[in-house]
Amino acid sequence: MADNIISAKKLNKIYTSGKMSAQVLFNIDLEVERGSFTALIGPSGSGKSTLLNCLALLDPPTSGSIVIDGKEQTGMDVNSLSKYRNDNIGFVFQFHYLLPEFSAIENVLIPFNIRSGKAPAKTVKDAERLMARIGILGERNKSPGEMSGGQQQRVSIARALINKPGLIFADEPTGNLDTETGGAVLSLMKEINAENNTTLVMVTHDRDIALKADRVVELVNGKICRSINLKSLGQEEAEKVLENRSCYP
Repeated sequence: MADNIISAKKLNKIYTSGKMSAQVLFNIDLEVERGSFTALIGPSGSGKSTLLNCLALLDPPTSGSIVIDGKEQTGMDVNSLSKYRNDNIGFVFQFHYLLPEFSAIENVLIPFNIRSGKAPAKTVKDAERLMARIGILGERNKSPGEMSGGQQQRVSIARALINKPGLIFADEPTGNLDTETGGAVLSLMKEINAENNTTLVMVTHDRDIALKADRVVELVNGKICRSINLKSLGQEEAEKVLENRSCYP
């Protein structure tokens, strides 16, 4: 039996503005196995980022349930959700969202400081080891404006990892990077996923990136049109499946 870290049932998401409303997700059922790398793909407007934000507890679903690590998350108050996210979940986005007034290492330590107050020397050393591991220790005292896009994104990855989360959500983390830098960032995230048994859920528009995952979940018009297990199917067969547009309207 699979060890699922995420179990989402009958998720619906409706955005309302005045008298206008638009449904973005329709009765989504999704389970994510612990330690796996899941890629969410689909055309623009398919609901993949909305689904990621719901699963990551950044945006509550209109209805349905989300269980993470055996704990029901829907219905929790805002402060409890915020604490749970900071303690247990890491986030990497297309834009790094580093604070410009802080150095690289200060940005990395932000989640720890929010959780536990000022970081002790041991945690600073842990942050330095993490930065060395991903090749940015030399930038530890630089501000975000003094670093390249790839370096900034690596800082955001280190920030996502500082609290040792079991779950990382990434929304187009290579979208603003050139091909070589984006490939390096993706390889780094895959290494972390494998080495630490960290569960990675990533939104991407790039099918080549998606095919490096363990599983590809494709959304169309707010519904899951197919789920592909690359470990069992193999990359060549998975490519053929993704080229088939039969589940598109």
